[in-house]
Amino acid sequence: MNELLLSVPDMSCEHCVRAITGEVTCVAGVESVDVRLETRTVRVTGSADEADVRAAIAEAGYEAA
Repeated sequence: MNELLLSVPDMSCEHCVRAITGEVTCVAGVESVDVRLETRTVRVTGSADEADVRAAIAEAGYEAA
C-alpha cells in the first residue's frame, strides 16, 4: 500500500473538504482519504495512481500543488 500526500492551497472551508473527499474516494485503488483543512493537505493511501488522484481533485474544482 502506498501513501500520497498532496498540498491543495485553495481549500478554505468544509465544503472544500467534502468535495475533494467525495471525488477522491471514487478513484480506483483508493483505500482511504484524509483531507485536512488546517494544513490544506490530502493524504491518500492505497494503490491509486497519482495522476488519477490529481484529476479527481481537479474535478472537485481545486488544484493540487
